[in-house]
Amino acid sequence: MNTLGIIVIEAVIALVVAAVVGWIGYRLGRQRAKDEGAYLRVEAEKTLSEAQAKARQMLMEAKDEVIKLRDELDQELRARRQEIQREEDRLKKRREELDNQRERLEQREKKLNQRQAALDKREAELERTYKERVVQLEAKLEEVAGMTREDARNTLLEIVRNEARNDMARVIREVEAEAQEMAEQRARKLVIETMQRVATDVVAERAITTIELPNEEIKGRIIGRNGRNVQAFEQAAGVDIIVDDTPETVTISCFDPVRREIARRALEALLRDGRIHPTRIEKSLEDARRDVERIMAEEGERAAIEAGVPGLPPEIIRTLGRLKYRTSYGQNQLYHAVETAKLAGLLASELKADVKVCKMAGLLHDIGKALDRESEGTHVQLGVDLLRRFNINPKVIHCVEAHHHDVPQETLEAIIVEIADAISGSRPGARRETLETYVKRVRQLEETAKSFKGVGEAYAIQAGRELRVIVKPELIDDMACIQLSRDIAKRIEETMEYPGQIKVTVVRETRAVEYAK
Repeated sequence: MNTLGIIVIEAVIALVVAAVVGWIGYRLGRQRAKDEGAYLRVEAEKTLSEAQAKARQMLMEAKDEVIKLRDELDQELRARRQEIQREEDRLKKRREELDNQRERLEQREKKLNQRQAALDKREAELERTYKERVVQLEAKLEEVAGMTREDARNTLLEIVRNEARNDMARVIREVEAEAQEMAEQRARKLVIETMQRVATDVVAERAITTIELPNEEIKGRIIGRNGRNVQAFEQAAGVDIIVDDTPETVTISCFDPVRREIARRALEALLRDGRIHPTRIEKSLEDARRDVERIMAEEGERAAIEAGVPGLPPEIIRTLGRLKYRTSYGQNQLYHAVETAKLAGLLASELKADVKVCKMAGLLHDIGKALDRESEGTHVQLGVDLLRRFNINPKVIHCVEAHHHDVPQETLEAIIVEIADAISGSRPGARRETLETYVKRVRQLEETAKSFKGVGEAYAIQAGRELRVIVKPELIDDMACIQLSRDIAKRIEETMEYPGQIKVTVVRETRAVEYAK
């Protein structure tokens, strides 16, 4: 609409100029000779006609612009309607899924009611059998010579008590097994559904960055006379520049991903500019440092919005953004923080916990990793100190402090954040480790189990996620197997570092062998 206004204004100005010129021509015509006046009048009329033609052309252009804007608005309206239709389809599909889930829950409740009715019926049958047995035994005991009725009653009660105790123990074991199975199924389903509802990208980064060069000659300019350029760059950026025989390639090496990113941007800017000398290097590094700080602030804000955690202090946002360039076992920590926040929120909504606290704690649980290269201390303690400095909710701070059991977990939200952290870290492909580290961890698992008395063999299976322990049956009984599995799990937690969790399974088998001669 601004373009249309400008065109109309220009048309009006042209008409005014034409009128002024005509008026001047008229005035001059009266003062000069008639032949000159006639000439000027002709010129004025010519200018006026040209101005009118130009005004008409501008009006036509304005009409074309209006038509073009109308077409754009129609296209935008159609796109908006299509988007609304897609959203309605998605909501309809979600409603159908919820209806199906409700039907499944109703069917499960019906089965439980039927099972309860069967248990009640079984209990009634046992009671009836008990009464019949009592009557029979009383009649039989009364026939026994030398036994009083009181003695018969005591004997009968002892027998019935033993039978009832055995029946009770069997029923209790069956109910406990059934309850445990249902709880495991429910927990497994809850975790799987939560994992399915959250899908984020997994980014694997390394400690080096490779930059492609336009040609081989640029390597000499990067090195500079007597190596002054590359030395100045390495000293100012805090990285190593590797210029080897690889064609048209240089490598930036640094374990600090933020410094490596700053160096990459600065070197690419120098290559585009073409002027490479110590003064220019310092300016490029300073510009790149400002760009990276801006990107980290934007990424922190984006992560907070995506995780659904508004209202964080700016310093917390900037520190959170530094996790974009931090990895753990190859997993990007900013994406891991957002994923943990989403998982924690979903689990909290299912378990009726504080969703807001779980989301914020999930997003900030590893924020100390953005500071552990600059300050001493564990990432948990560094993160807790930072959050306390900005008066974050104490419930959130407790979840952050307890997600690695540095302090006892006192709330349901702390347990949920730990579970969400474990789920995000144990996703297939979320983390990676070198073959050497993997083999070392597997060997250490097996050696840890074999260090306990009574262990025959130990095998790390499921890519190191499960430890299968075979015990000697003559040294370890069934009750000792339970205690042994707990002791091994506790020893692994105290002495090893590993992502996710490790399942410890103790197996005891007794074989009786005899030969017929």
